[in-house]
Amino acid sequence: MVAERERYQVELAGKHRSLPIFEVAPGVRIAVFNLLGDTEIVSACAEGLLAKLAAIEYDLFVTPEAKSIPLAHELSRRSGKGYVVLRKVYKSYMGDTVSAETVSITTGEPQQLFLDEKDRARVAQSRVVLVDDVVSTGSTLEGMRQVMGQAGATIVAEAAVFTEGDPERWTEIVALGHLPVFVEGD
Repeated sequence: MVAERERYQVELAGKHRSLPIFEVAPGVRIAVFNLLGDTEIVSACAEGLLAKLAAIEYDLFVTPEAKSIPLAHELSRRSGKGYVVLRKVYKSYMGDTVSAETVSITTGEPQQLFLDEKDRARVAQSRVVLVDDVVSTGSTLEGMRQVMGQAGATIVAEAAVFTEGDPERWTEIVALGHLPVFVEGD
């Protein structure tokens, strides 16, 4: 039986979702947004983000593995632009990669982001939009910036479904909404 959890209600791109709240560190809880398997929300979010990106010229979307892959795919499908996934585990068939380290709020552990050799030429000299599901600490975003810098891409926008935490920190992110971080004692 699944535990009954406290939930946080959101309205997103005209769709309602009830997000479960999980503790990710002692005294720190977040509303977890997981778009995997939610075709309706992926479609609505892609439509909303593309509307907000309409005035920006770009060639390619770049996203980290894994939860934001369906969003990048739908953005690509709707816009006719390609997308690239930065992998979190190196495999020998990826060849000569470019990488950077990140620390996600949900894992709390260092992770690597790898740009596959096959995608390096696509990214080089391209105008890219970095895409993630949620920007919280900025670590994944910073890792993506580092990889794109090493690969010779120009970042023209950074987009997410949600920003999280201090909203003043994320004013440059193209987002559809904002999630609070629940800190014990606040």
